[in-house]
Amino acid sequence: MTTAALLAAALTVSLAAGCTGTNQPGPSDDGRGAEQDRTPQTPNQDPGQEPSQSGLTGESALAVKIDNVRAARPHTGTDSADIIYAEQVEGGLSRLMAVYATKLPKVVGPVRSARESDLELLRQFDHPTLAFSGAQGKLMPLIDKAPLNPQTPGETSGAYYRGSDKSAPHNLYLRPDRLMPSVPGADALTTGFTYGAAPSSGGTKDTSETVRYPAATFRFTWSPSRDRYLVSMDGTPSVTTTGKRLAPATVVVQYVKIRKSGFHDFLGNNTPYTETVGSGKAKVLRDGKAYTVDWKREKATDGTTFTTGDGDPVNFAEGQVWVVFAKA
Repeated sequence: MTTAALLAAALTVSLAAGCTGTNQPGPSDDGRGAEQDRTPQTPNQDPGQEPSQSGLTGESALAVKIDNVRAARPHTGTDSADIIYAEQVEGGLSRLMAVYATKLPKVVGPVRSARESDLELLRQFDHPTLAFSGAQGKLMPLIDKAPLNPQTPGETSGAYYRGSDKSAPHNLYLRPDRLMPSVPGADALTTGFTYGAAPSSGGTKDTSETVRYPAATFRFTWSPSRDRYLVSMDGTPSVTTTGKRLAPATVVVQYVKIRKSGFHDFLGNNTPYTETVGSGKAKVLRDGKAYTVDWKREKATDGTTFTTGDGDPVNFAEGQVWVVFAKA
């Protein structure tokens, strides 16, 4: 028990260390240094500040990196996301990316840092806005060159603030309306997903599905009364700060290649790279049934298609979609 507790503490410290640091990378940065914010964020910034103009068109999706260690929960605003992506990060822990297009909540968070594989995942959208707390000094140039609008604390006045509900670094929150002048709309979700009736055959009853990372667990339990899957993470029911249970209409367990990247966290743990371009198997959960399907994404600018063995599209149920990337 003592060993397990020490290991858990070390993993938490590892991720915390990877998201803090000075404003500019040091000259001897070898990729293991602390991740960098472009500009410092003043703690407990006044949430009532007037929004400033960010110059964005509002036609592209908003993606927000969400802290997902225990100390960061409950989350705020994740129930309003159209899509939640879950990926493995350092130490076998998990991090979320919430994508917004049809609705913008007043506040989202806690916000944390970006990873290299996020750039590949986001290429499917047309110049999306990426809200994140920062990134490693060597990763920031790649983010700056990517076809997206990177928004870290300080980029747009009043967009971020530090809350008093949690301790740093798990208390950075975003006001989406400071970045997006209007709701982007469903057309911004260029994911390749199709929505509609379930496949007429091939599904098997599946009321509970669990996905395990080395140090994180996701469980999705079908609720007939709500026609939704109730989310639990690390053995605890997942709710928002308002007490609302996270309950997507569709859950996709997408089996992908997860390999080592060229980046490390502050303690030297390698950052996993989740490959989302390619093809493979997936499990689509909807209406209390599971469908074993094929997924395909030929190039980064494409969305991902999910099809039956006969090549027919597999529709998702209307509502929030969770995509959990699991190791193939």
